[in-house]
Amino acid sequence: MQKGIIGKKIGMTQIFDEAGKVIPVTVVEAGPCVVVQKKTVENDGYAALQLGYGDVKVQRVNKPMKGHFDKADVACKKNLKEFRLDDCDALSVGDIIKADTFAVGDAIDVIGTSKGKGFAGAIKRHNQHRLKETHGTGPVHRQAGSMGACSSPSRIYKGKGMAGHMGAEQVTVQNLEIVKIDVENNLIAIKGAVPGPKGGIVYIVDSVKA
Repeated sequence: MQKGIIGKKIGMTQIFDEAGKVIPVTVVEAGPCVVVQKKTVENDGYAALQLGYGDVKVQRVNKPMKGHFDKADVACKKNLKEFRLDDCDALSVGDIIKADTFAVGDAIDVIGTSKGKGFAGAIKRHNQHRLKETHGTGPVHRQAGSMGACSSPSRIYKGKGMAGHMGAEQVTVQNLEIVKIDVENNLIAIKGAVPGPKGGIVYIVDSVKA
C-alpha cells in the first residue's frame, strides 16, 4: 500500500468529461489527516502509520486518549485509523496528509460502513425467492422455507441464509477511479458509489487489484 487517507462521504453528484459524457461520482472530503503515531518493526513488529481525522473537543476525549494525542503533540482527533504503508519512513509524527496524496486516474479501494437496514427477511437480506401465492401456500409467501433435513444431520448448517440484522457492517468497494481532486477544499470525486450514508467515515487506499 503506497497511499491511504481518512475521509467523510459528502454525497453523490455527476460531472462531465471532455467528451461530454456524464460520470456519476461520490464526493468525499479526504483529510486533512495528521500522523498521530508511527509504528516500527523494532518496537511493534510491523511498520504502520496511525492517522487522525476530524477535530474534537478535549473534554470529549478520555484521559488515555488525551495522553496519546499529547505525546504526539497534535490536536485531539475524532477518528483514528492505521495504514500499513510501504514507505512509512517518509512521514513523521505531526505530518499532514491532504487530498493531493492521490492523483486523478488513480485506482483505489474505499472501505466504509454500510447503511443499517435493521431486521430484514431472507428475501431482502439474501435475495431468496418468494413462494407461490396460489394453491394453498398460505400466509408464508415471504418466509425462508425449509431449514434442511430432519433426523440427519439434526441441525441447521452454518451459513444458512435466514432473517436477521442487515447492513451496518464493513464493506469494501474495489477498483474505483478518482476523476477529480479539489486540493483547496480537500475534496475527491470518485467514480461510482461508495458504502455508507452521507456524513459516514470512509477509508481510501490504493487498489489491491490495480
